[in-house]
Amino acid sequence: MEPEGSLIPAKYKVLSGSALKCIALITMIIDHIGVVLLKDSRIVLFGTGSGAFTLYTLMRKIGRLAFPLYCFLLVEGFLHTHDRKKYGLNLLLFALISELPWNLEHTGTLRYAAQNVFFTLFLGYVGLCCIEYFRQRPREQLASLLLLFLIALNLKADYGVTGFGFILMLYALRQQKILQALVGCCFLSSTWVGGLAFIPINLYNGERGFIRGKVLKYAFYAAYPLHILILYWIKKKTIGY
Repeated sequence: MEPEGSLIPAKYKVLSGSALKCIALITMIIDHIGVVLLKDSRIVLFGTGSGAFTLYTLMRKIGRLAFPLYCFLLVEGFLHTHDRKKYGLNLLLFALISELPWNLEHTGTLRYAAQNVFFTLFLGYVGLCCIEYFRQRPREQLASLLLLFLIALNLKADYGVTGFGFILMLYALRQQKILQALVGCCFLSSTWVGGLAFIPINLYNGERGFIRGKVLKYAFYAAYPLHILILYWIKKKTIGY
């Protein structure tokens, strides 16, 4: 059944979950290339009234699409996985695996004050589990979400409490696509370009797509720490820290 208030008729929904994953991955890599390699670049694409629009700026804006897409895919994974415990453990495992490359990418050392985005996704996933597990016990549900909120606040993971709340919002409004997009844009107001992610989200047709089986599934997970390590190595060899 088509969600209430769907932005796009079902016949025009042409993107599978695998297509969304590819868009999320590509936009994330573009963003990280900008952050790691082009932050001090003077490559100007065109002038504006307030200054210059650089290649770095363009890449960062493209990268704003990645996080909302990953959050949407997380909610879809939560709704359709056959093993929620294993799904959550995979998120936590890759959060831990990615922490060392994340630190190296940002500081060139093993220490960095903030944590990688996998921790935000993991906390959001646990929040979804708590919502469903305590559905008949609203006090325990609220207490668990408040605890996770405090953890997200103090953990200083990428996107932090805003990202945590964004994931819960996507889940709560999953059947009300227009409202979901409007509220989502408010969550992403500091990075307004991220609101454009609701275009591919609403082109999603509910199908898994070509990413099937353990090899491709874990390759998709591993792409995050792997590309960060590659960018760290390139920066170390060409620019230095």
